[in-house]
Amino acid sequence: MPKFVFIYRNANPPASPEAAQQHMADWREWSQSLGKALINPGMPFAQTVAVTKEDATEDIGANRLNGFSVVEVSDCHEARAFAERCPHLNIGGDIVIAEGVEMEM
Repeated sequence: MPKFVFIYRNANPPASPEAAQQHMADWREWSQSLGKALINPGMPFAQTVAVTKEDATEDIGANRLNGFSVVEVSDCHEARAFAERCPHLNIGGDIVIAEGVEMEM
């Protein structure tokens, strides 16, 4: 089955400690609902740096990256259905879904 990466972007931090606790509870409930499809829960990101041949830019601003997860599902439509229920969307963020390509190294 194909693997899809959920790339979490542009979320606003929760407004209070209580809101942060609720967000984490929602996140745990959502991730548990994915069952075996969630093959890598990923991690949140703290700092981002964009590197080019010419230089490196810290805090890349637009399209702030917040983290990632990996699911293994039958197709992009199923991945999208999982993403549409993600609590990341409730804090102003968006999710880019990218299908991974298996390669021999």
